[in-house]
Amino acid sequence: MKSAMSITSRDNSLLRRARAVRDGKADDAIFIEGLRLCEEALRSDLQIEAVIYSEEIALKARAADLIKQLNESAAKSAGVSEKLLASISYTKTPQGIVVLADRPAHDEESFAAHQPLTPLLVILHETNNPVNVGAIMRTAEAAGVTGVITTAHTSDPFSLKALRGAMGSAFRIPVWTGPDFDAVMAWCGGKNIRTACADAGGEKLYTEVDWRKSIALIVGPESAGLSAAEIAAAGTAVRIPMQGRTESLNVAVATGIILYEAARQRMQK
Repeated sequence: MKSAMSITSRDNSLLRRARAVRDGKADDAIFIEGLRLCEEALRSDLQIEAVIYSEEIALKARAADLIKQLNESAAKSAGVSEKLLASISYTKTPQGIVVLADRPAHDEESFAAHQPLTPLLVILHETNNPVNVGAIMRTAEAAGVTGVITTAHTSDPFSLKALRGAMGSAFRIPVWTGPDFDAVMAWCGGKNIRTACADAGGEKLYTEVDWRKSIALIVGPESAGLSAAEIAAAGTAVRIPMQGRTESLNVAVATGIILYEAARQRMQK
């Protein structure tokens, strides 16, 4: 194991770097906190920039083993007091370990290179709750989705809240972030990828769509949903039947229901 670097008032550049990444001021890296999520980062072969851990957690067997493995690939390592760790922690109660890692590839070229012949995609359009974005990423991986596209003004899938919701899935599933809606629709058209959107007033039940061919599911903002023009551009609008007086489902729940119908069809194929 590499020897841990002591952080003092004269040598706190790593802590400053961690705060910058945590606060979204360094777009080349992501901030990962907590034992479980750091383990997922290691399993997912992310490029590890640094690991910062409390001296207390390093005494525990599970954490000590993880720190040893992270130190083998991290360029920097620091064992600090709980108080110093609290100064960079995202949570009120520090979780004992923080990893800084290179932001996974999220450009169009890399995304396209990882798509199979019959992709199953999710397009998140202006979905602005990072918890929902993280939950959708996690469900998408479990349901066999081959990639997730997040349009401009959608919550960053690599933000801390989204990463915690995704529990490692964002490290592994191909992602393309930042294009506008029209650019994504044009890209799908150029790749012969059909599109369908989730809408409470959709003309088809979600079970009536053939999800076995190349297709992308579009979901919109939590509050207003997709506009009439965006629904029309999607080509097919699908609904989930509901009982009682419920008008709509949480976007992550609705996406999960539809994706597992797609997974069921694809497994039968």
